[in-house]
Amino acid sequence: MAFVHGGRLVADSLHKEGVSHVFTLCGGHIQHIYDGCLDLGIRVVDFRHEQSAGHAAEGWARATGKPGVALVTAGPGVTDAVTAAANAMRGGVPMILVGGQGPRFFSGMGSLQEMDHVSLLRSITKWSATVPETRRLPDFMAMAFRKATTGVPGPVFLEMPLDVLMGMEDSDNVHFPQHYRTEAVAGGDPSAIAAAVALLEKAERPMVIVGTQWWWSPYKAAIHEFLSRYDLPAFLNGGARGALRPDDPRFFRLCRSKALASADVVVVFGTPWDFRLNYGNDLPASTKVIHVDLDPDVIGHNRGADVGIVGDTGLVMKQLAAAGSRAVSPWVEQLRTVEVARFQKLLPELHSDASPINPLRFSWELAQAMPKNASVVCDGGDIVGTAAKVVDVWEPGRWMDPGPLGTLGVGPAFAMAARLARPKDPVFVIYGDGSFGLNGMEYEAAARQGIPFVGVMGNDGAWTQIRRGQVQLFGTERAPATGLGFTRYEKMVEALGGHGEFVERPEEIRPAIDRALASGKPALVNVKIGSSSFREGAISV
Repeated sequence: MAFVHGGRLVADSLHKEGVSHVFTLCGGHIQHIYDGCLDLGIRVVDFRHEQSAGHAAEGWARATGKPGVALVTAGPGVTDAVTAAANAMRGGVPMILVGGQGPRFFSGMGSLQEMDHVSLLRSITKWSATVPETRRLPDFMAMAFRKATTGVPGPVFLEMPLDVLMGMEDSDNVHFPQHYRTEAVAGGDPSAIAAAVALLEKAERPMVIVGTQWWWSPYKAAIHEFLSRYDLPAFLNGGARGALRPDDPRFFRLCRSKALASADVVVVFGTPWDFRLNYGNDLPASTKVIHVDLDPDVIGHNRGADVGIVGDTGLVMKQLAAAGSRAVSPWVEQLRTVEVARFQKLLPELHSDASPINPLRFSWELAQAMPKNASVVCDGGDIVGTAAKVVDVWEPGRWMDPGPLGTLGVGPAFAMAARLARPKDPVFVIYGDGSFGLNGMEYEAAARQGIPFVGVMGNDGAWTQIRRGQVQLFGTERAPATGLGFTRYEKMVEALGGHGEFVERPEEIRPAIDRALASGKPALVNVKIGSSSFREGAISV
């Protein structure tokens, strides 16, 4: 017989799930969970803002394919983490957010930081609940992991009152659920698979768009079977970046609009027809659409689907590959000609010697400096939109953008999570100077805890993604709130215990990145950039 407190029961549940790290900002309501984690060797990684703790839990999932866990205290601790939960919900990322609460016997009396967390989180999570008593903690933890990981992945919120975490239970009498979630995934309806195969086998100009749901599939390798079977060009979104190496003959990224306008069959896996795909408006009315998604509500939304398949991306790819046969088409090579021409059009700017530095030259130098085992975190607007057309990742789980909610400030948290998940592999953050300001203090947390990464900032002294359209609409004299100074942010990083560099000439970028990488510290290379016409016309809403 051994009595343990509720925090230890939470830690036991995490340990049984294979959780090795939790992300947090300290608070009195949740300290019993820390105590349990220390007993079981679970590393407690702390941040300077709860938003970052939540982003780190999402970043862990994006890097590993397994749900991340964030622990925050009551009241403002929970409200600070709301943005992270919303980002994970919109992006379909599994995450467990645990929030403290005052003791139940003070409920409604106005205890410190008391508020209705559960109602607040309900609209931006898959499940939001309060654990009613200490002995039920393992049961609720099991439910949380099941709900976060099955079906369409997403965040869940568990409120744990202080008396529940402090409560003592005989460990011999505590029930830990077994076999409480399935790892099986849904396959496509056979009739829908047959209909999709019929369209693909007749197609002359098919193409495929693969989204983030690919990353959560246990059948990720099936993408190669599928592409080989039907010989079609592939465009990768979000968490699917890295599914194909950049030198794969079916990998494309610069000519998607041209492909959409010309294709006779488009297959979309695990991503909606949202703003990233112009709501499906780039497709001719005659184009046939095959849409595959875990969520049936997504299929046919904004752009109708001739064939809709509810299922796991990888498993449906495997089904389609097994059911079809197709001869090699000249379409891939025709599209490759367009892709190469578009890249060649960028060459003058990629190699520009202008100062301030051209954003495309910035992106090119960054791309050349990154080892192939690097993870890339995106934390910016306009500069990320530019760099995404140039910077490559060579393996899955290495491209970590904020997702469709477009949340800025994810950079240091995603980077720290990625580095902890793969301690031997470098991590780079592509920063805008605007986004750096949201969570730049996390460099202190990274330096103190020995978690290195390299931030490379395109500093143009503005919120350019917004300012460009603002100036076009209203003029320079009526463009408030979007101008920034060319601030020496790298000095702040140095003061927080990191490595800093300031760069004004293009030939200085690569040596500065090399020094930052070699420093073994959280680093920031602050690059003063100018303007480019490359992103003209890009929308920011």
